[in-house]
Amino acid sequence: MKTNNLPNLNETVLAALDFFIKNKPPRLNFQKSAVYLAVGSAGASHACRLVFAGTDCFFGDESNFRQVLKTYQPFIKNKTIKEAFIVSSSGEKDSLWQIKAAQKAGLKTTLLTCRADSSGAKLADRRIIFGKIAEPYSYNSSTYLGMCLSVTKENPVVIKNFLKNLRAPKNFKKYSFFSFILPDNFKPIVDMLNTKDDEIFGPYSSLRAYTEGEARHAKFICQSDKELVISFLPNRYFGLSKNRWKIKLPAKADSGLILCLSYYLAGLIQATKPPYFKRDIGNYCLKTGPKPYGQKKPFQVIVE
Repeated sequence: MKTNNLPNLNETVLAALDFFIKNKPPRLNFQKSAVYLAVGSAGASHACRLVFAGTDCFFGDESNFRQVLKTYQPFIKNKTIKEAFIVSSSGEKDSLWQIKAAQKAGLKTTLLTCRADSSGAKLADRRIIFGKIAEPYSYNSSTYLGMCLSVTKENPVVIKNFLKNLRAPKNFKKYSFFSFILPDNFKPIVDMLNTKDDEIFGPYSSLRAYTEGEARHAKFICQSDKELVISFLPNRYFGLSKNRWKIKLPAKADSGLILCLSYYLAGLIQATKPPYFKRDIGNYCLKTGPKPYGQKKPFQVIVE
């Protein structure tokens, strides 16, 4: 399968914004007095924490959800926790056992997904369907962005204009390594950026990301003039002083803009590197990716 013409992540981010300019996502509103469980796998686990920020919510992922259900069983039994939200763009894979486990524990299940016809949508007690664009496997720029916008209600036109007016340093392509420093309240996006490093660069790791609080903990002992430190807030301490790029955010920047900006920059970095992702994604989707799930059917390289 030829994958050389796949878009870079920054291109997909702009396409996702164009989609949401024309197609508003459903609005999510949570009961102020309710306590929830929310679970997702990989990037979806971080998206959970964006979507449910500001609510009374306990979080799980593909590694600990069974233990989370066990830990909070007394609160499920006395009806303090009545509902579990499962976040899965595809509504397949790990979301299936997560839905079943939550139902077995006595919880009503609501699936946040982009696939109305998925196996998870058929299993869950309730489903909320989000629109998305077709994009390369694992990018998930539109899937989780739609969920963020459904809560923050940010204007995608404003976000797109901000990205289009962004001016990268003239010597951007000369750097070999890129570090991001985000405000502390955007920790989930830090984790999503690090996941993108895994997915796009893998063993050729090219970026790392921290909150400001994390950056203080010996992350910059080793410094290089080939590293660009990108911060979304003032940076007086991290990286070589001549290698710092501070991006001034709009006054009311929320998680939708921060997510788009982070992924957009990751795509700009991707464009400066050999096409690691494009070279290997075909083999992953056809052969190595489905096997750990016990699947014989290949994944889609372009997820419709």
